[in-house]
Amino acid sequence: MRDLGLTEVRVKIYGQKGMKEISLIVETGSEDTWMARKVLDEIGIEPRLSRTYRTINNARIQRQVAPVEVEFLGMRMPCPTVFAEEEDVNVLGVTALEILGLEVDPRTHEIRPAEALAAY
Repeated sequence: MRDLGLTEVRVKIYGQKGMKEISLIVETGSEDTWMARKVLDEIGIEPRLSRTYRTINNARIQRQVAPVEVEFLGMRMPCPTVFAEEEDVNVLGVTALEILGLEVDPRTHEIRPAEALAAY
């Protein structure tokens, strides 16, 4: 079996108190993006709502969520972001990839612009 490895990216995130550059693991199995609560607090992001998530162990956990301006490969858009606790992993989820118009190359694991689909 081939080792698929992990794709890690550096993104810029923006809040009311400034900008930070952070590393995230790309995880297409995660709907939302997860970032450390401490980092989100530092740049002035405030939670908007709470959601329940199911973990890979089938447990249910509650986490707070807010839109965060994420910039990668020159594209910057608000993306739903979970306030990750210390036991959580920081990831760039599939929703952020779609919002930013990106996809993961299945062979190289590199992030690249995706072709947009028209509704007609």
